[in-house]
Amino acid sequence: MIMVRAIIRPEKTDEVLKAMLDAGFPAVTKMSVAGRGKQRGIKIGDVTYDEIPKILLVSVIKAEDKDFLIDTIMNAARTGDKGNFGDGKIFVSPVEEVYTISSGVKEASEAVEEAS
Repeated sequence: MIMVRAIIRPEKTDEVLKAMLDAGFPAVTKMSVAGRGKQRGIKIGDVTYDEIPKILLVSVIKAEDKDFLIDTIMNAARTGDKGNFGDGKIFVSPVEEVYTISSGVKEASEAVEEAS
C-alpha cells in the first residue's frame, strides 16, 4: 500500500474530492495547511505573504492504483490548460503497517492489500 499526499489550492478542494470519489477513492483525510514553494510566498504591493493557505489531502491506497489516483488529482487540481505556479505537489510514500484502532489489529501492508 502507499500513502498519497496532495497539497492543493483551497479553491480546488471540492473539485478534487469529487474527482477522487467518482474515480473510486472515497477515503481521504483533509487538513488546512499553510506554506510556500519555490516562489517563497507571494508579494502584493509592499506586503509579502510568506505562508500561503493550502489544503492537504491524504489517502492510503493499493500500490497498483497509484498512477490512476495521481492522474485523477492532477487533472482536477491543475488550473488552466497548462497549470500555474502554486497548483500544488503530490507526495507518494510506502505504508509498512496499518493498525485498526477499534480492534487493535496490526496488519502488514501486504495483508491489507490481500484483504481489500
